[in-house]
Amino acid sequence: MSPLTALTYALPHRLLSSLARRLAYSTNPAIKQQLIDAVIAKFGVDMSEAADSDPRHYPSFNAFFTRALRPGARTPDADPRALLMPADGRISQLGKIEDGRIFQAKGQSFTVEELLGDAEAAPAYRDGLFATLYLSPRDYHRVHMPWSGTLRDTLHVPGRLFSVGPDAVASVPRVFARNERLACHFDTSFGPMCQVMVAALLVSGVETVWGGVEIPPYGGGIRGKDYRGRDIAIDRFAEMARFNYGSTVIVLLPLGVAEFAPGLQAESPVKLGQRLATLI
Repeated sequence: MSPLTALTYALPHRLLSSLARRLAYSTNPAIKQQLIDAVIAKFGVDMSEAADSDPRHYPSFNAFFTRALRPGARTPDADPRALLMPADGRISQLGKIEDGRIFQAKGQSFTVEELLGDAEAAPAYRDGLFATLYLSPRDYHRVHMPWSGTLRDTLHVPGRLFSVGPDAVASVPRVFARNERLACHFDTSFGPMCQVMVAALLVSGVETVWGGVEIPPYGGGIRGKDYRGRDIAIDRFAEMARFNYGSTVIVLLPLGVAEFAPGLQAESPVKLGQRLATLI
């Protein structure tokens, strides 16, 4: 564990995230431009892919961070049986859920029930598949649908706000099942599908296309929302949600519905729309 990761155990996570959020939403020209320019320079952000490629046009750092892509910058895999990668980033881990447990890193795992915060929803994925995707500060920060689905319900699970960078994932036990997160459950043509938006240290906000800002507020009790009967249908490849600053999305699939695309493994760089898996 690095000294910085060790320090995060003692840091006031929510206070730091609240302060960072104020900076991210500031429209002060000097503040917002300094933040935008620093991130572009440090992480090598490719602005040619953005719908608006001029960094000076964004009214706040958060507007820059959640920027849209220009039309055609990402396209969905042409095979109609392909489940799509929901975001740009890097695969942290992916594989089979073993007896209800999701592999995090060497020596680390957590249960589906812990991740979802819901004992009733967990059995559907007990021996299914998972894919954990890390979005770095340089990446496009909107999350899209791997497959068409109708929103059933969401569950906002309170928690900590640890970093989800590689060192924290390797050394903080059950980090994805401890951080603040929003589990989004969909009904699809092959059964249930879940995308879990995991918040992280600093701004750590989550918005959805159907409900707006979901996180913050931080903490408090588990908050569920039932969307059955409201016919909120989202097409394959359409935007589902976005991170107001970076984090991780975890895709859960039931047993026997799909096989992962060949060649995908931990640390693989990925792009929105490429093949994640193929329906069986």
